[in-house]
Amino acid sequence: MKKMTLASVLAVAGLGLGAHSYANEGMWQPHQLPQLKKELKRMGLKIPVKQISTLTDFPMNAIISLGGCTASFVSPEGLAVTNHHCAYGSIQYNSSADNNLLANGFLAKTKDAELKAAPGSRIYITESLDNVTDKVLGDLSAELNGSERYQAIEDKEKAMVAECEKDEGYRCEIYSFHGGLEYYLIKQLAVRDVRLVYAPAASIGKFGGDTDNWMWPRHTGDWAFYRAYVGKDGKPADYSKDNVPYKPKSHLKVSGKGVKDGDFIMAAGYPGRTNRYRTSDEVVNNFTWAYPTAKGYREQYIDVIKSVAPAGSDARIKYESTIAGLANYAKNYGSMIKSFNKGDMLERKKSLESNLQKWIDADASRKDQYGAAIAELQRLIKEGQEGQEHDLLYAYIKRTNMIPAAQRLLRLAHEKQKADAKREPGYQDRDMTRFTQRMERIDRRYDANVDAAVLLHFLEKYAALPKDQRIPAMDKAFGLGDGFNSENVAAVLKDMHKKTTLGDKKSRLDWMNKSVADFESSNDPFIQLAVALYDHEMAEEKKEKARIGELQQARPAYMAAIIAYNESLNKPIYADANSSLRVTFGKVKGYSPQDGLVAKPFTTLEGLVAKYVKGDAEFDSPQKQLDAIAKKDYGRYKQKWMNSVPVNFLGTLDITGGNSGSPTLNGRAELVGLLFDGVYESIIGDWDYDDNLNRSISVDSRYMLWVMEKVDGANNLIEEMDVVY
Repeated sequence: MKKMTLASVLAVAGLGLGAHSYANEGMWQPHQLPQLKKELKRMGLKIPVKQISTLTDFPMNAIISLGGCTASFVSPEGLAVTNHHCAYGSIQYNSSADNNLLANGFLAKTKDAELKAAPGSRIYITESLDNVTDKVLGDLSAELNGSERYQAIEDKEKAMVAECEKDEGYRCEIYSFHGGLEYYLIKQLAVRDVRLVYAPAASIGKFGGDTDNWMWPRHTGDWAFYRAYVGKDGKPADYSKDNVPYKPKSHLKVSGKGVKDGDFIMAAGYPGRTNRYRTSDEVVNNFTWAYPTAKGYREQYIDVIKSVAPAGSDARIKYESTIAGLANYAKNYGSMIKSFNKGDMLERKKSLESNLQKWIDADASRKDQYGAAIAELQRLIKEGQEGQEHDLLYAYIKRTNMIPAAQRLLRLAHEKQKADAKREPGYQDRDMTRFTQRMERIDRRYDANVDAAVLLHFLEKYAALPKDQRIPAMDKAFGLGDGFNSENVAAVLKDMHKKTTLGDKKSRLDWMNKSVADFESSNDPFIQLAVALYDHEMAEEKKEKARIGELQQARPAYMAAIIAYNESLNKPIYADANSSLRVTFGKVKGYSPQDGLVAKPFTTLEGLVAKYVKGDAEFDSPQKQLDAIAKKDYGRYKQKWMNSVPVNFLGTLDITGGNSGSPTLNGRAELVGLLFDGVYESIIGDWDYDDNLNRSISVDSRYMLWVMEKVDGANNLIEEMDVVY
């Protein structure tokens, strides 16, 4: 395979806009944006393109990651705004049946009143990005087998990360782009003291609930505020009352003027994963098996929790965040399946592959360079799909609490026998703070009865697998013979949860310092199960690493062919999302979801009231808010053109999971909203982009400010921010 640097990738991609209809597709790396200068200026960007292409300049240095969501600094005092659903775990962590912040909301009028975020909460501030492709791949032999290649790449990555993290307080990661064709080292300041400042009541922050999730029209106030704290020396530190607010290098101004239909918008954030360059075989497998199966499992998981933990109970509060996550993705999968079945993505994917192969076959040098790439990738994909039913079921069994806790603790004991540099990622010294906090968080997300009920449900499905797909140690632990006796297995689970000490935080933390011998001699039933499963886990991990190592050679070769083919068509190329910082841009714009229907780009306070149902878990609304709307007490946030205050708005931004909380910006890089969702028809955007249907949903900054002023009395935060009208 011919090795390509990023410069050659961009040269191949051309990024020429003259001959290509650009639409709004693309999650662009910031350093690519100067190539798009003319298009960005044409669409409405008012600040220099160089500013949004440099990580250390405004506004990019105000955009931060929460490790799964995005946020942005909006004051010089470390105040950061994100989505309500991104702060949900911290709101839940500080809630109880007697003091339910999820239901009632929370506002700290002073910094002293701010609450510790959930354990493990972090604010990551990206400071540098370096192309390390040559360092990762430069001297790798083509003769290495899959296991050897995987290990060689991992060793190089760990060495570079260790060197980068010699700077105290930083978190460094290496990200691969274009399936492993490119590697970048990203260095982030990791703020460890994160505090909850403000979250509206769930009847605002989660208005519409699961019913409105992924739907339009939408009226959700999906925002919350954190604050970053550091030691007095300005460096990251663990929580302390002596810590001081972090001083960001820049922060976003918040627009009280907002946007209107047709205005330019852009967003910067940390989108999770997209699959725009997957093969047709991968598309078929995901949409006809993986997504339908996972959707069913998630819905069943929710039903089991609700059957054991009544609404309002302490157990239900502990699992509300779990339920929200499960429901979100169940609906996501359902929409993707529906879109796939009514669309032509598979046909277009097959056509692309056919045309690509013809293009390769038409030239001897191309055949020599790319000829075997597609066939090799297809072989590895089919191999990876073998045994997937077992793998998915086993994964859901390990989505509970006690089994994975025991397995992670045992693995830690094994890894501690090695030198730190030789340990698996996740078990090195750099990971111990996170590991500890992960063990601590279980307290707020675990109930023995729920854990046992979920395990019982999925063990019954597991027991129905063919004998050769089951794990002997698992069968023995739960007494699974040729049939499944629900009462017997339930009794085993009840006994295991009664006898285990892993439900106690102190015990879990103590196990972090135990030896392998301590685990092997333990009488704790979940520790015993982890010990019994360990050899199986290691054997499966070894096979998976070998397959990944082979993919690390086959996928980049395939992507190199795709990039070169796109160059021949003068089409731009962007890498799939991988949780690194990206920029997307577009317009405020409605859409037509089906024949005869046109969705306007804005919703209003009156539309919210029309949905209101008193006492409804999803469509209730605070009385103070209803009163203000009835009086039309809209203040400076009223828009004459709609005779109301805008609540949510649609845009053509190309986004995915991880973009939640991303600031939606106008041409001056002022915050005009927060991304929090997409419409039902665009969920398939993880795999495919349709300019007619892909629409992002943002909560409007004018609605945020109106609620803060008129409903929640968060005037202290409005005064702290730079609000421009």
